[in-house]
Amino acid sequence: MPENTLPRDEMRATIEARRDLGPDYDSALVESFLDKVDDAIAARIHAELNARMGPPPAPMPPPHVPYTPYPEPPRGRNSQMWLALGTLALGIPLGAIGAGTAGFFGFALVLMAIVLVNVMANLPRR
Repeated sequence: MPENTLPRDEMRATIEARRDLGPDYDSALVESFLDKVDDAIAARIHAELNARMGPPPAPMPPPHVPYTPYPEPPRGRNSQMWLALGTLALGIPLGAIGAGTAGFFGFALVLMAIVLVNVMANLPRR
């Protein structure tokens, strides 16, 4: 059904309904007709605006924020060197204590702990 014929067809239907129902329903029929005319006018206005300006833009998606469970601690330029020197400096007395109390097993345990600390500190961070 073309847009221009909607109010005319509705007017005819309203007049025929008034003849069938009588004058008691005049206000309800007029209100119904006016609502349909308002809807037709609004549809024409929206169609004209869309034809001139195009459809409204899609809403922007929310920005993507990558998930980082823990912030990476700040590191200096020589932090790996200081870690290695610190573990060696602490490793000498700890190795002597381990060797003195538990023998070779204590000394080997201290050396494995030093290696483990250095390896874990230098693993790439995700």
